[in-house]
Amino acid sequence: MKKGFGFAALVLSPLLVLAACSRQGPAIEGLPTEGPVSEFNQTAWQSANHYSPLDQINADNVSSLEVAWEFHTGEIDNRSEALVAFEDEPILVDGNLIICTISRRVIALDPATGEQRWEYDPGVEPTGMQKCRGVGVWTDARAAADAQCKTRIIWATTDNRIIAIDSRTGQACAGFGRDGAVQVEPSVPELFRGELTLGSRPAIVNGVIVVGSSVADNQRLNGPSGRVMAFDARTGAPRWQFDPLPRDASNPAARTWTNGTAGELSGANVWSTMSVDDERDLVFLPTTSPSGDFYGGNRPGDNLYADSLVALRGSTGEVVWHFQFVHHNVWDYDVPTAPQLIDYPVNGEMVPALIQLTKQGFVFIFNRETGEPLTPIEERPVPQEGAIATEVLSPTQPFPVDMPSITPQEFTEDDAWGFTPFDRGSCRDRVRELDHGPIYTPPSERGTIFMPGSSGGANWGGGAYDAASNILVVPTSRVPMVVRLIPREEGEHLIDQTSLETNSGPMTFPTLGSPYITSIEPMLSSFGAPCSAPPWAALTALNVVTREIVWEVPLGTIERLAPVPAPIALGTPGAGGPLATAGGIVFIGYSLDHRFRAFDMRSGEQLWQSDSLPAPATSTPITYEANGSQYVVIAAGGHSMYGPARSDTVVAYRLRR
Repeated sequence: MKKGFGFAALVLSPLLVLAACSRQGPAIEGLPTEGPVSEFNQTAWQSANHYSPLDQINADNVSSLEVAWEFHTGEIDNRSEALVAFEDEPILVDGNLIICTISRRVIALDPATGEQRWEYDPGVEPTGMQKCRGVGVWTDARAAADAQCKTRIIWATTDNRIIAIDSRTGQACAGFGRDGAVQVEPSVPELFRGELTLGSRPAIVNGVIVVGSSVADNQRLNGPSGRVMAFDARTGAPRWQFDPLPRDASNPAARTWTNGTAGELSGANVWSTMSVDDERDLVFLPTTSPSGDFYGGNRPGDNLYADSLVALRGSTGEVVWHFQFVHHNVWDYDVPTAPQLIDYPVNGEMVPALIQLTKQGFVFIFNRETGEPLTPIEERPVPQEGAIATEVLSPTQPFPVDMPSITPQEFTEDDAWGFTPFDRGSCRDRVRELDHGPIYTPPSERGTIFMPGSSGGANWGGGAYDAASNILVVPTSRVPMVVRLIPREEGEHLIDQTSLETNSGPMTFPTLGSPYITSIEPMLSSFGAPCSAPPWAALTALNVVTREIVWEVPLGTIERLAPVPAPIALGTPGAGGPLATAGGIVFIGYSLDHRFRAFDMRSGEQLWQSDSLPAPATSTPITYEANGSQYVVIAAGGHSMYGPARSDTVVAYRLRR
């Protein structure tokens, strides 16, 4: 481990997704919660706005929050070779608070007491990736009110089964697939177990389950397909498939591939969360880069539908519209966040719209019916110099015209920072040794500084949107990254010399089939701190109508990262998303200082923070009402690539009684 701040582990996790028979658990009888419980709002939940209309907790009383209960899942995976992250976003449905553990056990809790009611264990042996970002929910309108599995919890396991269980009892839905499960097979045999993993929570549009996948980064060019698959929510029968990469020359996307098709390349998968508009029968897919992430000499062209937002007809899988955010991506700038569905004012009328955040720190807004940009976008020239000789870059990339970016987008010698002249000088020396400049400076054999890094900017946690104020609040990471392309004959010996346990040295990836292997590391000073000026993570509030940044604050203190504990708010790269409420509050964990915070939506003032959590809350909080009290709940389990602290804890807060 590097001495100092140990940031090598912090900024790489979104890149290091390397290796990632049903068994029904016993039902546990529990008394139903007395009194009213918040009703589940499917439309609001699938819009990905992370907003609640509850306002019992507000700016005047949030300082009185206290722990209401804690629940422990019983799962703490300490394997050094595993990528472990308790990233669950719980959900309240049919009076049960549903938790998804790192092994993807599903547990129902009493929302007022945290007592366990039942669990479902899919019985999967641990893989190299242990995480769950939540479950899907579907209600069968044709079923009787008391029918088994009228409302179902639907999620995917790490051995690529889609499972459906009853939301009230946790019993498997017998009519779904085989004994409540559907097995999904990779398009090609895996190099290792977990090369393909059904990733974030399924999207469910008008009775159709839509699932994306995680494909291990930079392992090989011809890996498993990143196809999106759809199944009937009632029976589990296949409905349609959509491959973001064109395999046939007749596909309209094939014209953007100079070779005529994508051939056997992998990637362009949907590892993040999809959003759904049931009324318009639309599901929105944020896609990723094709293989490999940093070299595209084997795939000349813009490479649709990679690195795009693709709107599909939910019933058929037909492409309705699309927009590509990165042409010919060689920066690993995937589309990382769920599109957020909002109403947006245009010429005095509210238009059904969609906000898309990017790793680059851009904010795009579209008409979600047609794909028409609602804020101007233009193609601007981007750097070409320094690219690998066999690379054919796009000469331009799309930029929002008058929407401010929410992260820095270049890195030069003048941007080098340090606590002292000594470490600032070491950063300047490093900049001189590397290619650097504005965003989209291409990766090179010499090594290139990416700002933002490939982990963002924004990432999978996305933002929280308050329609009353038009304010979008987003957490971002701001640590530059160094990417180097190493000719294979020179770099084979470097592969596997790094360790997930020690995080020592740059991470190297084999990218089989490419003439280059890839080396990735954060841009750090001799003290082990980032070479960029703090904050190294920030929480930014943007008014998307006036297109102005309203406020911005550092997100997190370095007290648990520095050699000498110091609660200095310099920001810490992290993971997870925010929650906004009608009480004028933004709740967020994210940072690595084991804190859970509440900020004033209008001013950015920090109004409250939790006592020290057992591990970082690298997840997204939720809120609901039970027995007349508003609760705020967050999973605090840490992330193995962000440091050693791990836990199995779910914490609920309410106002002091």
